[in-house]
Amino acid sequence: MAYVDPGNVATNVEAGARTGYMLVWVVVLANIMAMLVQYMSAKLGLATGKNLPEQCRELAPRWLSRLLWAQAELVAMATDLAEFAGAALGLSLLFAMPIPLAGLVTALVSFAVLACQQKGCRFFELAVFALLLLVLSGFSYDLLIVGHQSTASAAAGMVPHLRGETTGLLAAAIVGATIMPHAVYLHSALTQRRVQASKPSEQRFLLRYLRIDCALGFAIAGAVNLGILCLSAALFRDTDLGNVDAITAAHTDLGRTIGGGAAMTFAVALLASGISSASVGTCAGQVVMQGFLRRRIPLFARRIITMAPALFILSAGLPITSTLVFSQVVLAFGIPFALLPLVVITRRRDLMGPLANTPATTAAGALVCALVICLNVYLIVTLVKGG
Repeated sequence: MAYVDPGNVATNVEAGARTGYMLVWVVVLANIMAMLVQYMSAKLGLATGKNLPEQCRELAPRWLSRLLWAQAELVAMATDLAEFAGAALGLSLLFAMPIPLAGLVTALVSFAVLACQQKGCRFFELAVFALLLLVLSGFSYDLLIVGHQSTASAAAGMVPHLRGETTGLLAAAIVGATIMPHAVYLHSALTQRRVQASKPSEQRFLLRYLRIDCALGFAIAGAVNLGILCLSAALFRDTDLGNVDAITAAHTDLGRTIGGGAAMTFAVALLASGISSASVGTCAGQVVMQGFLRRRIPLFARRIITMAPALFILSAGLPITSTLVFSQVVLAFGIPFALLPLVVITRRRDLMGPLANTPATTAAGALVCALVICLNVYLIVTLVKGG
């Protein structure tokens, strides 16, 4: 669910609206990289029985562990901001509700989602899965209506290239929204005790299913994200948006060119993506704090703390889509802090046993980290030159 949240919607809509199909290759490449990263994260939890923050606390010096905790809390708050603001925007588009009021309603709904989690893991997963189906159905419907003729143009967008400050910013946002460092921490925690496997043969058996799980999940999420970008590119073909909010403009254009049903479907899908992913940042923050510091606070208390920045931004009237994109850029800069420890730990046979990375997997993980760092450096250089 984390990979079709409002952060993904915002970055893909903005990319399609501002650059057409130019960044299709970034969506595809980021999805492949995320598949590898999440596989290694899940494998760490399965092999060691500990999550990534716990391993970092035990293996890293105290100062480094605290530094990793601080940046991990920052990216978890950026995630909460995206999910909260996106759901509020969807609610506002659907019911013409003032944004500040939509933010308050979203807060109440997010507490209801967390309450589902208190009823048990399976009940919570079923509720989120139902919302996920709603998201998939909504965006798929709009894409079939608007973007069904974009196959050739999307294929042309598979040629890797960036051009200037805007494409660099959006590429970093797409990568941040797709790889998502907080989800790296969380995934290792979700697999560490979900299924107990004491024997190497049992671990290898479960590992095969983890591969299938990651491949299937990211195939679905990647298709949705690619579809959103193509939908936006088709909607805004030969259109200069200027300073107009891209998500709001997409909703308006769908209503004007296709009809109210398409616009309503878009708004419902955005709202569902925000509600269903509302617990991701909160749960990730809980894993981060407990893993790095051995401290735990109630989920509802954490939700109150992390929703405060989002409520402030909604009340201040800042452009929501731009804010969402910026929050995903923050995630892009947090990726190396999660990925470097992950690659280093999962290659250690003394910790991972027979599930330790092969040299090829370690090299692929290091390459992903290097690519993300290069993209971040490219963005900084272009912003400095542009300023």
